[in-house]
Formats: sequence, structure tokens, C-alpha cells
Amino acid sequence: MKIVADENIPSVEQAFSTLGEVTLVAGRELQARQLRDTDILLVRSVTRVDAGLLDGTPVRFVGSATIGFDHVDLDYLQAHGIGFATAPGSNATSAAEYVVSALLALSGRQQFDLAGKRVGIIGCGNVGSRVRHKLAALGVECLVNDPPLQEQGGGRDFVGLDEILGTDIITLHVPLTHTGRHPTFHLIDEAFMARLRPHATLVNTARGAAVDNRALVQLLAGRPDLSVVLDVWEGEPAIDMALLQQVALGTPHIAGYSLDGKLRGTDMIYRAVCGHFGLAGPWQAAAGLPDSESLDLAGMDETDLVACLRRAVFHCYDVRCDDWRLRELLTLEPAERPGHFDRLRRDYPVRREFSEVPLRLGPRQAELRPVFEGLGFEVTCK
Repeated sequence: MKIVADENIPSVEQAFSTLGEVTLVAGRELQARQLRDTDILLVRSVTRVDAGLLDGTPVRFVGSATIGFDHVDLDYLQAHGIGFATAPGSNATSAAEYVVSALLALSGRQQFDLAGKRVGIIGCGNVGSRVRHKLAALGVECLVNDPPLQEQGGGRDFVGLDEILGTDIITLHVPLTHTGRHPTFHLIDEAFMARLRPHATLVNTARGAAVDNRALVQLLAGRPDLSVVLDVWEGEPAIDMALLQQVALGTPHIAGYSLDGKLRGTDMIYRAVCGHFGLAGPWQAAAGLPDSESLDLAGMDETDLVACLRRAVFHCYDVRCDDWRLRELLTLEPAERPGHFDRLRRDYPVRREFSEVPLRLGPRQAELRPVFEGLGFEVTCK
């Protein structure tokens, strides 16, 4: 079989070369002529998969190493008998850890106690549920809004958007939908933003268009009390420079970019391809994971929970580094910025999830163990 794959899917060539001939391409620039003799197409969210790309090609299966599928015309695939799979939940842990890192960074910068804040979670699926679990471990009160899940009998204490607007921090974890009973396109619109409480924080790691970016620019110009964390942007990779200057933290769509999560996504579409074609694939995702560096807090004199938290979380992932890298866009010419945005994603450094970084606590820190374990760390005590 002949396989065309986005060059930025981790270990995609090593995995899928066990099934056939792999050709790597730049996903954002992929064209139909490159698929003339292709059986399997493997993409990320930067590639729009529809009739314009697939008409006249022999593609029999499309795999997207992403949790979302708003970039794929599912009706077209079904009508043409083309198999399809995504990687739901593959990077959910990584995205939740991003939120923890961002909130710890803001709490340090703005000198507030995170445990004293109320957080509103919009969307409580794979990512949102993990955010809720991790914040609960930190003693944070969380309110959840998820109408589709509520209608399915999700069994949680759901609240409306009015109650979410009463929280200190609002974080989005929704798919991008334009139709249906609960569309999320511009869910956070001008009217919603106007009702944000003083000194509120808004975090978006879902999809750029879930927030009206133009309205957000106008809002922030007159509301310096607000803090915004954006990992996703409308118009990627040509993002709004005025908005980048206004946000408290900005990153290049990498919230879910732990190596563990990315390889998990590759593994999920690999297994889906094998199942679709009845193949016994020999590749194992664990082969692509390096050893991670442990962290020993036992030697710290500090027993303060927040200090220990920041040390451990930032050791694994410090969102401020990604913010700094993205702000390099402000020094570039307009024509250079989209390419740099994509390079930041393509050349992203190795990042491991909390559970993959062994954490050691000293006797005086033993009482902190449940908190770290609630965040996902594997903890031992001296």
C-alpha cells in the first residue's frame, strides 16, 4: 500500500513503513495531485480533507492524528466509502497539564492563590474532565457547562453559562461546530465577553474560532483587568499580532504537544488502519519514547505547596517558554510570521507528561503526596 502522511506526525514513517511505502508531505500545502496513487492519507488539523483534496484519487482510508475532526468532510468520506479514524483523547492529558501550568504561571505573576479561585469549565469531555480532576486535586472549586453531555445523562452537576460567567477563571474544551443544537463557533462572542467579571481569566485551548478573536481584541483594549491565555487562534498560522500583544500568555497551538500524547495519537490511527485493512501491525508506540529526567524535591528546604507545585510542574512543562517563543513573531516581517508559527509546532521540543517524570518528596513534604498524585505524578517519598 502507498501511504501519504503529514511530516509532523511523530514516528509516522517508522510506524507505517511496516504497512507500506510512506511519503511525507507538508500538511498545510498538501494537494490532490500528491494523492494520485495513494491508498491511505494521514493528516493533522492543518489539512482540510474534502472533495477538493480527494476527488479523483484512490484514497481508501483517512486517519487524523488529532482529537478533533472539524477539518474533515465526514459526509464526503461516508458517501465515497472511505474509512476514517481520529485519535480522541490522545492529547487530553497534555492539554490539561497545559492549563495547570498556565494557571500556576498567572498565579505567580499576579500574586493570587489558585486554591481560592472558582473555575468554570466549558466542555467536560476528554480534556475538560481531566482539567476538572487536576484542579480538584489543587483544592479548586470547578463548575461545569456541557449541554451535549448533559443531554446524554452525563451524571454531573452541570450549570448554565450564566453561572460560568460568575467564576474567576473560564477555560474552554469544546469541539468546533457550526450547526446543531449547541454550535460552538464564536461561543465566546462579544455579548459573552461583555459580561466577564472584573479581573476574570479566559483560557482557550480548544479551537481558535470558539472565541471571536476580533471582538476579543476590542474588549481587551478597554479591559486591562482581564487576563487571556490563548493556545489556539483564528486565522492560524497568520494570527492577529494585536491580540498576541494583549494576551497574558500566548502559545502556538501546542497545548496537547507532549511527546506521549503525540505518539499516542500515531498509535491510535495506526491501530485503526490495521483494523480497517485486517493487518497485524508490529509497530509499538513505546519504542519512540525516551527516558525522562526525574525530579528530586527531597533536597528542597521549601515545604510550601505552591512553591513545590511550581517547581514540579514547570520542570515538566513551563508554558512561559512557549509564550516567549511565540512572541518572537512580533520581531518578524508580516510575510515571515506564518512560517515561523508553523516551525514552532514542527520543531517543538520534547515534552513529557507528569506521569512520566518520577517525582521524589522528602519527609517534610510527604503530606503533599496526594496533591501531586492527583495531578498525575508518580511519587515516591524518601
